Amino acid sequence: MSAMRDLYHFTNIRSARNVTRGKVNIIGVVLEHGFPRQTKGTDWYYFVRIIDETHHDPGLPVQIFFETMAKSPRVLSPGDIMQFQNVTMKVVGDDVCAVYNKKYSSFALYNGSDGSVPYQTSERFRERDLDKRFVTDLRRWFRDFPIDQGRNDISIARNLTEGEHFDLFCKVLYIYDGAESQWTAFVWDGSDAPPANIHKKLSEEMHQPLALHVETFSLARDVVCSFPTLGTVLRVITQDIEPDFLPLFRTGSWIKLSNLLCELYDGLWRVVLTQYSRIRFASYGDRFRPEPQRLYDERLLRNPRSLRRMPQWSLPWPSRITEVDFDDDCEFHTLMDVVTSPEVMVGYKCVVRVVSILPCRAMDYHFPVGICKIRLTLEDPTTRIHAFLYAEDGLKFFEGSSSDEVLSGMRNALLGAAANIDGDEGEDTPRNPPWVQVCLRVKCETEDVLESREYMVFGTKLRA
Repeated sequence: MSAMRDLYHFTNIRSARNVTRGKVNIIGVVLEHGFPRQTKGTDWYYFVRIIDETHHDPGLPVQIFFETMAKSPRVLSPGDIMQFQNVTMKVVGDDVCAVYNKKYSSFALYNGSDGSVPYQTSERFRERDLDKRFVTDLRRWFRDFPIDQGRNDISIARNLTEGEHFDLFCKVLYIYDGAESQWTAFVWDGSDAPPANIHKKLSEEMHQPLALHVETFSLARDVVCSFPTLGTVLRVITQDIEPDFLPLFRTGSWIKLSNLLCELYDGLWRVVLTQYSRIRFASYGDRFRPEPQRLYDERLLRNPRSLRRMPQWSLPWPSRITEVDFDDDCEFHTLMDVVTSPEVMVGYKCVVRVVSILPCRAMDYHFPVGICKIRLTLEDPTTRIHAFLYAEDGLKFFEGSSSDEVLSGMRNALLGAAANIDGDEGEDTPRNPPWVQVCLRVKCETEDVLESREYMVFGTKLRA
C-alpha cells in the first residue's frame, strides 16, 4: 500500500533537489533536451532539463539510461511536459540531478500545448487520473512564463568561427523535412554572419560554380518571401542523428541550440546538430521580446535610415573601387530585398561582395557591343545570387578599357585576389572580396518561380 501511495505523490522540483535518499516522482516542462547516444558501455543515454513553478533557474537535469535506441524518450519539442516515476536524486559535481534507472523508473511525455493523453510512455509507466490535472496546471503556468536567457547567455550568428563549436539563440523560420539527409532548419537571429574567404579556383567556375545556397533542394518562392530580408538566415543540418529523432521545431519559436559545429560550404555558413548538441526552449512567437530581437530592433534605430540595411561588416562605408549612379544618401537594399520584391525593372542600390566572375580571364572581356554577357556572383549576409552585365552596362562597368593588364587589375581588385589569376599562378590563394556598391534591377518571366528571375547590374562603374 505504501508503494501505491508513493505513485500518487508528486514531489515538486525544489523539494526533490533536497532529497538525499529514496526515489521521487516528478513532473515538469522540458526546458532543454539532447539526442540519444551510446555510452562507453552497452547502455544508451538521453538528457533533459525540466522546470516547474518552484524551480526554473537553471532547472533540474535528468539523466536517462536505457537498453536500446528503441526505448529512448523522444521529446518532440522543447516546451513539452515530461513526467517521471521512481527516479533517484543524485549530486553530480556541483549540481543536483535526477537519474532514471532502466530497471525501475518510468516516464511519459505530453504535448506542451494541448491534449490529455501522453504521446509516448515507457513500458512500466502507469497513468493516473490526477496526472491530467498536473499537466493542465503546468501548461497554464508555462503559457505566461517568460524564459530569462540573460545577456551573458546570448550567442549570435555574427560570432561564427569555422571548425569551432558554438551556441546559437535563434528564431525558427521554416523546416524542410525531405529525404533523411535533407532535413534542414532555417533559423535567424537578426545579425550578419561574417564574410568568408573564397577558396575555390576561379578557373573551376565554368564546370563547378560556387553554390548559391547550402541546401541541395529548391525552396518555394512563398517560403523564401516569408524570410526576413535583413540578417543571416542560417541553415541547420544534422549529423549522426537517427531520422526518428530529428527535432520537430515549432515555426516562429525562439530556441537556443548548444554545441553546434560551424562549417563553411563554398564560402557559405551552415551549422550542424550532432548527438552532443542540445536544444533549449526560449519562447513561442512574439509573446516575449528575446534578446536577439531587441538587439536587432536597436540596430534599425541606431543607424541613419540610409545605412540601416547595409551589411554590418561593411561599416562605416564600403570600398570606393566602384561608383554608382545613385546618390550617397539613397537608401541601400539587401539582396533579399531584391530577391523577394514584387517590383521588376526598378533600380536597387546594394552593398555586396563579388565572389566570382565568369568568364574568368580578362582577355575574354573584349566584346562587341550588344553581345557581352558577364556573370557576377554577388553575396551579402542575406543571400547569394548571379547577376549579369550586358552590352553597354558591361562597357560602363569596365570603363570601356581594352587593356588586358588593366582589366586583370580591375577584376583582381573586385574579387579580392592578391595575385594574377589569369593562369595557374595565385589560383590557390584565398580570395577576400571587398564590400562594394552596385546597382541592380530584376527581370522576371514568371513571378511564382524564383529561378525565373534574372538580376542585372547597371549604372555601376569599376574604377581602374
